[in-house]
Amino acid sequence: MRKFLLTALILCGVVSVRARSFQYVVNFRGPDEFPPNASPGTGTGTVIYDNTAHTLQLQASFSGLTGTTTASHIHAPTTAPRFQNAGVATTTPSFSGFPLGVTSGSFSNTLDLTLTSSYNPSFVTANGGTTAAAEAALAESMLAGKAYWNIHSSTFPGGEIRGFLTLVLPSIRIVNLKVGTNLTVTSTIEFTNGVTMTPEFNTNLLTTNWSALTVQSNKFANGTNEMICGKPAANPVFLRIRGQGN
Repeated sequence: MRKFLLTALILCGVVSVRARSFQYVVNFRGPDEFPPNASPGTGTGTVIYDNTAHTLQLQASFSGLTGTTTASHIHAPTTAPRFQNAGVATTTPSFSGFPLGVTSGSFSNTLDLTLTSSYNPSFVTANGGTTAAAEAALAESMLAGKAYWNIHSSTFPGGEIRGFLTLVLPSIRIVNLKVGTNLTVTSTIEFTNGVTMTPEFNTNLLTTNWSALTVQSNKFANGTNEMICGKPAANPVFLRIRGQGN
């Protein structure tokens, strides 16, 4: 589970920020196949899942394959995060428009997750028999680190290069702090992806005894989050904002 910390001389409480877009990055490598191979092929990709529009936006570029491409799709779920193999979850036999018969190329497409054609039929059957249930299972696999994007080739039919989908955590910048009867913290959240944000306070940075105050009000709009919190009894205080993938 990926985490990050932001520390400042302010205080606030617990707030959950849940966005509708989940952005993942993919680094394609032969050694990340299971079992690993020594392919010199490499590539990068991005996957953006929108749980409101029910879409999966896909982009990738790759080069240096030892064989020519035969198929590409997302596999899920593995039995453990970033480990082992799994069946094909998305379009079979390959993503529509993915360049085949080449050793290098680029790809961009968007899947409509409400359509059965966006999935491997066996994945739908194994997950409730509906596209809604299949979408939920795929989303859960991606968030849990149990989904990988595979590029298959004539040299490695089981996959020459692949990469697990890695969630991109949000970037947060505190832009305003007002101290009065209460504390008002205004921050800019540059990208959110289903991450629980937990601002915590401490009176001594040399200890690990962080605590949280109850947020009295919380407003989020257009990438700006404003939280009004009660003032702590102790002074001075320090704040860290802890982000944790759900």
